[in-house]
Amino acid sequence: MATEKRLSARRKHTLKSCMLVVANNLLEAESQVKATEREKFLAEKCPPLDVPYSREELMELCKKLHQEINISEEERYSTEFKLNMVLNEVRDLNIKIMDLRGKFKRPRLKKVRMSADAMLKALLGSKHTVNMDLRANLKQVKKEVKEEDKQLRDVGDWRKNIEDKSDRKKMFDS
Repeated sequence: MATEKRLSARRKHTLKSCMLVVANNLLEAESQVKATEREKFLAEKCPPLDVPYSREELMELCKKLHQEINISEEERYSTEFKLNMVLNEVRDLNIKIMDLRGKFKRPRLKKVRMSADAMLKALLGSKHTVNMDLRANLKQVKKEVKEEDKQLRDVGDWRKNIEDKSDRKKMFDS
């Protein structure tokens, strides 16, 4: 990364200008394509008019144009209606999502004193017949009593202990 060469300001400027030229060309091409599509669509939907000179032919032309207008209005109305239905459905779903996110609070759990057997009976109902006595599964350990522990227990009066220790202190002093 440190050995990577940085672009000079002049090089950056030339690259930006080239990118802008390419983007401008793409935009122009896209606008030309849209214009040709629009002209094609209009030529298909709206053929050129031959304006007749007689009154009856004009009346027929007007009726024909009114029918085409009605058809296009019906299509526009149906597409708008479908669009509004979809938008309303999306809005409702978003509201439901926000409600579910915002209102859900974790309930505080109460402490329950229940044995493992009672808990299993509550969960499984009367199907539960296994007795979970956890203490029965524990190993039995025999306690070995050491002689030193017995001597410590046998020492009865604390005053005797102090007197014995005072004799020891005299031994060290001499």
